[in-house]
Amino acid sequence: MITTFCHHFGYHLRPSAPAAPPILRLRTPTVVADTHTLFSSMKSSGDNTMPPTDIDDDEPKVKESVIRLMTRLAMQYNAVNLSQGFPNEPPPRKVKLALAQAVLSGKDDGLLQKNHCDITEQELTDSLINLLTKESSDDDTVTDELNQYSPPMGRADARKAVSEYYSRLYNYNVSEDHITLTLGATEAVATALRTVGRPGDKVVIFEPFHELYSSQCEIFYLNPVYVTLKPNKEKNEWDYDTDELKDAIKGAKAIILNTPHNPTGKVFDQNELKQVVDLCLEQEDCYIITDEIYEHMTYSDDNGNQRKHLLIPEVFPEAAHRTLVCNSLGKSASATGWRLGWCLHPSALSSLYRGVHDQLVAMAPHPMQYASLAYLNLPTEYFRETLSSRYINRIRKLADALKSIGFGVILPEGSYYLFVDFESVKELKGLSPTDAAMYLLQEVGVASVPGDNFYGKSEEGKKYLRFAACRSDTDIDNAILRLKEKLHPVMI
Repeated sequence: MITTFCHHFGYHLRPSAPAAPPILRLRTPTVVADTHTLFSSMKSSGDNTMPPTDIDDDEPKVKESVIRLMTRLAMQYNAVNLSQGFPNEPPPRKVKLALAQAVLSGKDDGLLQKNHCDITEQELTDSLINLLTKESSDDDTVTDELNQYSPPMGRADARKAVSEYYSRLYNYNVSEDHITLTLGATEAVATALRTVGRPGDKVVIFEPFHELYSSQCEIFYLNPVYVTLKPNKEKNEWDYDTDELKDAIKGAKAIILNTPHNPTGKVFDQNELKQVVDLCLEQEDCYIITDEIYEHMTYSDDNGNQRKHLLIPEVFPEAAHRTLVCNSLGKSASATGWRLGWCLHPSALSSLYRGVHDQLVAMAPHPMQYASLAYLNLPTEYFRETLSSRYINRIRKLADALKSIGFGVILPEGSYYLFVDFESVKELKGLSPTDAAMYLLQEVGVASVPGDNFYGKSEEGKKYLRFAACRSDTDIDNAILRLKEKLHPVMI
């Protein structure tokens, strides 16, 4: 599958063989012209059993995101973009005003520290009006702080706000000395992998997975090993094989645990998390790296039962010294472009984690750090009620529409994706995921992501597409109209 995908886009793959970590060399970028050649160049080698060991000038092992490629193609074809998982609604107004305050004032004037950020939107607005009506010559006398470097690990007040956030929402106490603000959750995970892993170390990943996990393993010459989530149609959920997990985790240095899960929407329950924790603790030195960016987006089933996101170091304190919690405000604040995340790391790893972070990115964006004080202090109801209800109607109406035209759908327990089987859709039957996605893009006008992009070893992905239901109601409704007009279920 992956080899065919790559050949579409002009890359020739050679299987890698065991060897010492390579010497990195600069390589000349490959320029591709047509859409299909561009598309398949995004895929990596199908050999998922060994770390990369030889890097040719014209054979990069890590490639640009297929998900983000689909966003570019959606623009090219004027399609409704249900591919990339970012909302097109704004962040909370108070959070936007706080960012504007940081950029325009350039200094910490104490506004966001007032009564734990209990400042009103009107007070922020008045402050901004005052800043905007000042004489421009006054800027020459201002000492700017917030548009400049912050300490590498992040502002002390913002790290303290993250600590208080976990205390308030999870009753979990973590010192700001063991929190680092990062360039989104993407960098938080990358830094975690480099902190605990060394070339050749084994990292366990549940598949389907977000493509960044396997790519980051490639970047650091880690060896990804996959455990496959499979649909349980009787229970209408995604399960894994316990024996497969046990075998995979033997000798592993880390396991990446994304819950709520992208792309399936699975929310790992307490028994599943306990199994992961127990298996990791049985190993001599195995760490749990969590990706929790959808933590507040969990939903009720038809019986009213709601899966709750669980914080591993709080529920399983015995695993706190082996757990790195990665998170960000991007999804929850509808601010994916801000690139502000954080990691809670064990005290024994704090110095190394911060060193890796410093040398990789230097710091997270300083104005966004300051504005995060407003986000992290939003009312509890925003996190526990607003976010758990914001997307559910969009998810359900898109799911109903997809079912009506033949897609196989398991409703997500969390996050905001639909990972659907397209084998019973007449126009898509027999197509590869790539061709199915391109058909939807070109003929229907709706962008999705090929399912095999989320797999490392299994052939399961050949029948799936991923749709993101986080776009506006207008976009979802427009996509549904296009899908129902052009697609039909296979008649049995």
